[in-house]
Amino acid sequence: MSGPPTLGVILAGGLSRRMGGGDKPLLRLGGRTLLDRVAERLRPQCAAGLVLSANGDPSRFAGFTGPVVADTVAGAPGPLAGLLAALDYAAAHRPDVTYVASAAGDTPFLPENLVARLHAARERDGVEVAVAASGGQLHLVTGVFAVALRHDLRAALVERGLRRVGMWIARHHAAEAAWPVEPVDPFLNLNTPEELAAAERALAAS
Repeated sequence: MSGPPTLGVILAGGLSRRMGGGDKPLLRLGGRTLLDRVAERLRPQCAAGLVLSANGDPSRFAGFTGPVVADTVAGAPGPLAGLLAALDYAAAHRPDVTYVASAAGDTPFLPENLVARLHAARERDGVEVAVAASGGQLHLVTGVFAVALRHDLRAALVERGLRRVGMWIARHHAAEAAWPVEPVDPFLNLNTPEELAAAERALAAS
């Protein structure tokens, strides 16, 4: 691990409509939940530990080791609200932490150097945000974000009604760190049963 003190957050607030509803991170891949696989990849990279961003009854995530934090802005669904919840949690409970690293709860192939490379890109560009990329596509909810940005993010959500991740990130001139997509895209997110089946095949071939 390298870079400033970083708290990891797994974003698990999606509605999973294309998967048929329910908590997508609790779906199984190779006999283990997606949440377990994401946590296994992200936890060793975050010296300050890991939290789960999810609304509703937290007991359904009883297998997760760490706090479950709910949105701190009412009526603000989406990943920006989940990110804000993690930034607020860090500010309230971990004053030593200056950054939060986020990842979606349905990305089981995250790279093991994700956080270090994101911090390196952010430091290279002298900015407070860095996001991941692969195959020419930005993965806007996979990134590192300064805890100090929580006030700006709250204002964007509450006062401006902003919901699009890309619009808020663009305000902060986010740096980018890119990864190859072979043999498997490390940011493959599983939105449909077909994508879950493809991930099973990728896992079996690895």
